[in-house]
Amino acid sequence: MATTKNILECLRCGTGYQDPWMFEGCPKCAEEGHNVNLSAVLPVGSETWPGFFRANEQPNGEPGWDGLWRYRDMMPVGHDYITTLGEGQTPLLRLENLGESLGMGALFLKDEGRNPTWSYKDRFCSVAVSKARELKAKVITISTSGNHGAATAAYAAKAGLRCVVFTIPDVPDTIKTLMQVYGAYLIVVPTAQDRWALMRQCIDQFGWYPASGYMNPPVGSNPWGIEGYKTIAYEIVAQLGGRSPEWVIVPTAYGDGLYGTWKGFKELKAMGAIDRLPKMVAAERFGPLARTLELGSEQVSQVEASSSVAFSIANGISTYQALKALKESGGLAITASDEEIMEMQKTLAASEGIYGEASSVIALNIAAKLRTQGQAAADDTVVAVLTSSGLKDTVATAEILPPPPQIAPELAELRQALEQTYDFTAELG
Repeated sequence: MATTKNILECLRCGTGYQDPWMFEGCPKCAEEGHNVNLSAVLPVGSETWPGFFRANEQPNGEPGWDGLWRYRDMMPVGHDYITTLGEGQTPLLRLENLGESLGMGALFLKDEGRNPTWSYKDRFCSVAVSKARELKAKVITISTSGNHGAATAAYAAKAGLRCVVFTIPDVPDTIKTLMQVYGAYLIVVPTAQDRWALMRQCIDQFGWYPASGYMNPPVGSNPWGIEGYKTIAYEIVAQLGGRSPEWVIVPTAYGDGLYGTWKGFKELKAMGAIDRLPKMVAAERFGPLARTLELGSEQVSQVEASSSVAFSIANGISTYQALKALKESGGLAITASDEEIMEMQKTLAASEGIYGEASSVIALNIAAKLRTQGQAAADDTVVAVLTSSGLKDTVATAEILPPPPQIAPELAELRQALEQTYDFTAELG
């Protein structure tokens, strides 16, 4: 199914377009007052299933294609243009300790922090940058608050393409360093709206290739890149032995990952690989999708937003594509506070040995709420997508931890330090 055809389709009205450089959503829907992303069109049916898993070899016979590109025939990119850093095939981990404490017998974590730049954005960027090569792009550009910029910079470097990144001042220094060390030209502007406006001018005047969204109100990101997120669904089903979970929770801002993962499940259902679809859940900080579902609206509501430890998803507006995934799946959108998120970050690390970014551990806060609010049964299989590693922002974590005590090398001082700092009163040895 590998193809160089460039067919995009509106998620709302179904209008098809053959211009591969359409990154501003459906013009027909825009005229009607709706901001709607396009989606890549690939024929998927029961006849696709026999060849779904391809042999792990490149066209020239050399070994090396695995992970995301194991599913290369489901991607809208010619094989000769594939750009990969070994992304995908991340572990699906059963959270036995945390699950027991939450009363959930089958709680799983899809740990996307194991990707090359430590986030699920690597799936998106591998496909988006591969498509950029196919379209003969010269410069890749992106507006970002963090993970997306680091991933874009890394894959642009691998592809030998120049990369200009627009960001805002309060992005953690660790992520700024990541973007620059991969060779990106990092530009800081005052606000999110400023970065979108400047990026759009560069696309219009210089012909740069966008790896992110830049519309205001947003429609979502590059539709070619969103195809990379389908592989999260493919892998979850494979790792669960060929079955679909009841619930899949994705930390959500503009819904690229949420919709892309949902599209992957729909394709598996169309191929006959699974007999039912999961309910998708948007884990939100401020709740534009939760508000929209509450109102029963077709237009995504805007809500008040402010700074948050979950900076990657601290937005007050979302997209039609995210709403579509929730409505089609019969899913939900649920919020969590900064205090809840940081407590879950500590709990996950201390109970399961996994350090997730604040913006990603919110998926587990929502898993807990699904259970306590009675939506998820005790034996439901629930998959929370951990979108990024906590190593992206250690400063926020350090602020909630006690300063480590410095003592003389004596047992008496050790006992005192353990008791006073950590409330550890057990016998030593």
